[in-house]
Formats: sequence, structure tokens, C-alpha cells
Amino acid sequence: MLALLQRVTQARVSVVGDIVGQIGPGLLVLVGVQPGDGPAQAQRMAKRLLSYRVFDDADGRMNLSLADTGGGLLLVPQFTLAADTDRGRRPSFTSAAEPAQARTMFDCLVEAARACHAGVATGRFGAHMQVSLTNDGPVTFLLRVQGSAE
Repeated sequence: MLALLQRVTQARVSVVGDIVGQIGPGLLVLVGVQPGDGPAQAQRMAKRLLSYRVFDDADGRMNLSLADTGGGLLLVPQFTLAADTDRGRRPSFTSAAEPAQARTMFDCLVEAARACHAGVATGRFGAHMQVSLTNDGPVTFLLRVQGSAE
């Protein structure tokens, strides 16, 4: 499972002009699911997202996590994140999970995050979405969760 997280001052997702998810300060996370990802990866990713220290402490150091700050978490499914871009001029999506598996694992991630954190919003799986954000920093990280040891 892949997660491109961005520290934001605000973010929102719209579908056909309607806002379906929005947060104030916190993390916007684009989520890519790969073949073989299961509930264990979703659980580990939720824990990492909530505990990854990307927010400044009183000394201006990135020592605080989303769990520490209580900020918002906006999870957005994005199958293109799992694309294979190693060759050619066109991405291949053979490295992305099939839609049914991806939806199940995205929902599992959302459920795991909501079980531990208030203020979780989402995009809409399979929809054409418009994502707007104000990146804070900018601070952006790519997290990967694979296999059983992470």
C-alpha cells in the first residue's frame, strides 16, 4: 500500500461541484493499493499515518504526529499512485490492485483510521474528483507498507 501524504493547512475533495470531504490543518493522503495488499497493510498504514511525525513542536522541529495535534485526515483513493512508470511514455497500471480489491482495502484503511482518530474525511472511490489543498511547508512524504514486517 502506498500513501502520498501532504501536510496541509486545508484540503477538500469535490465531485461534480459538491464537496465530499474536507479538513482544516492536518494531512491530505493520496492512497494507492497494490495487488497483495490486505487488511494487515491497511492497519499498519493507518497506524503510520496517525503516528508519523511531520508537525512542528514548540522548537520548530518535526516531532509531532497527527495523533498529537488532533488535526484532520483526508484520505483520497488514487489508483494512479500505484502505476508502473519505469518504461516508455505511458504509465502501466498492472502494478495497481483491481478495483474491487482496491475499494475493499481503501475502506479497511478508512475504518482503521476512524477507529483511532476523530476528523477523518474521504474522497469518493471511483469518482472523478477535484482535490484542492494548501500544502504547508511544503511537506510531502511517500510511505509504503508491504508484507508482514514494517
